[in-house]
Amino acid sequence: MSLPDFGAKILVEATISPSEDPKKVAEALAGLLGEAAGLVAIGPASARLATGNPRALARVRDQLRDRHVRSAARRQLLLNKSGTSTRLMLNRQAAAAGVLALCGSDEESPLGPIYMTIESDRLEEVIDWVTAYDGG
Repeated sequence: MSLPDFGAKILVEATISPSEDPKKVAEALAGLLGEAAGLVAIGPASARLATGNPRALARVRDQLRDRHVRSAARRQLLLNKSGTSTRLMLNRQAAAAGVLALCGSDEESPLGPIYMTIESDRLEEVIDWVTAYDGG
């Protein structure tokens, strides 16, 4: 299957609390995007990963489909849309297991959520494709 290239960039970031192992936080971020992840930058209080690889967006789409949360994700993506970007809040414990689980608020993830920002000049198309029910 050929992946559409929306020219999208994905930024995944999380704070690192003093009780956390920064490498494990970095692994959780990378696990969300699978083989399309790229390199994670670890700072003193946060970790972030940025990629423009279309396979990363496909991984997000597959996770939303597999977890049956496409409509909830669509609501969040549309609600959080600002210009050419939007974002999702994700549960960091689930991310540590390589699972994309949505959070509705900061409090739903005890150590704070992971923020996934999607940026594209074709953002409406990206949201439609990521949350589509057709073709899978």
